[in-house]
Amino acid sequence: MRTSRTSRTPGSSRTVRALLAGAATFGALLTAGTTTAHAADAPLRDLAAAQGRVMGTAVTGSKLTGTYGDIAGREFNWLTPGNAMKWGSVEPAQGSFNWAEADQIVDFAEAHGQEVRGHTLVWHSQNPSWLTNGSWTPAQLNTLLQNHIDTEVGRYKGRVAAWDVVNEPFDEDGTYRSTLWYDNLGADYIATALTRARAADPAAKLYINDYNVEGVNAKSTALYNLVRSLKERGVPIDGVGLQAHLILGQVPSTLQQNIQRFADLGVDVAITELDIRMQLPSDSAKLTQQAADYKAVMNACLAVSRCTGVTVWGFTDSDSWIPSTFPGQGAATPYDENYAPKPAYHAIAEALGGTTTPPPTDACTAAYSIGSQWNTGFTGQVRIACSGAALTSWKVSWTYGAGQRITQAWNANCTQSGATVTCSNAPYNGTVSDGGAVTFGFNGSWSGSNPVPTVTLG
Repeated sequence: MRTSRTSRTPGSSRTVRALLAGAATFGALLTAGTTTAHAADAPLRDLAAAQGRVMGTAVTGSKLTGTYGDIAGREFNWLTPGNAMKWGSVEPAQGSFNWAEADQIVDFAEAHGQEVRGHTLVWHSQNPSWLTNGSWTPAQLNTLLQNHIDTEVGRYKGRVAAWDVVNEPFDEDGTYRSTLWYDNLGADYIATALTRARAADPAAKLYINDYNVEGVNAKSTALYNLVRSLKERGVPIDGVGLQAHLILGQVPSTLQQNIQRFADLGVDVAITELDIRMQLPSDSAKLTQQAADYKAVMNACLAVSRCTGVTVWGFTDSDSWIPSTFPGQGAATPYDENYAPKPAYHAIAEALGGTTTPPPTDACTAAYSIGSQWNTGFTGQVRIACSGAALTSWKVSWTYGAGQRITQAWNANCTQSGATVTCSNAPYNGTVSDGGAVTFGFNGSWSGSNPVPTVTLG
């Protein structure tokens, strides 16, 4: 996948290292751009539907326009509101409701032939301050809980296919989490919530959702025992959500076994919030491992008939919760920040039976040239051109050999660390059409010589 072109004279064109994401297959470095030719032969939603599964994503309502909206509508057949349906969002002041973003997401889903997963009705977090700071008797809390479920589920009756009714009820050791609900109402707040949700919309599937329950462990066993008990008592429960906020290289070896044991209880299982984070910066090895991890999760779900499908917790790194919650970590989703599909995207597609068609390896090239030079400085230019593919963003880099320094650049964002220069597109020139080209320029300084920089195509 590598080519090298060099020139020996200062005035000629030289290819520099071009990091054009999407222009290579798994194992190659994919960091910044993408070619429009490098996509699955069919959208993920179609591939999943052919397998009798769903492929979902969490979304932010305000972003459902432009490229973000195009991808969300094209690639996924289920949408989960990331925050828009949480209690603190829909009822920030008691009796005062804000359904704007939730309505926007439901409307978008219906316009794109998608189902909605409601998230979440009862949780210990992201509750309104009036609720958490109030002095409530158990009877009052129980009424508030039931009224909230009646109101929200009732509003979207027939429009939301499944609800994460209760979210994260357990601690890591399998004991019940100390929350406003458990501390005041006991463990039966879960049965109350499920029963009330069933009454509010008998057609919606009802789930309990939690994290760190993907493999067989104390926490997942507690959830298993709860579901078994609810089934025995006749409490309505249709499924279990395994969030799957995973760490690179740490997909539980017992994931499929765990999915199967829940299925054997007679409930569905869904992977509801999948992302796989890594220590930044990402590199070829990490992206390859991440792709393998995504594929392993997909395969575990596909191996169990009652695993309904997989939802990723945001499809692009620009909309991921990871960097703000785990400083120094990120790159957890199938698309990079520029909406370029990463190896993880193609791993999902392949697990679902699809194929990918990478563009020619030399479809896009970057060429370095010097326009003029004098005793202390020079002016240079890089031209990025495509033939047989197209780019939505780009990044190029090269290594100087004699202490040259970039002093000014235009039409690109350039940085230099030691001898290595890295330049990425400006907001207005990331797109390079098939048969098109863009250029950017720079001024540099040198002393004594201005040799050819190291040149490789990445």
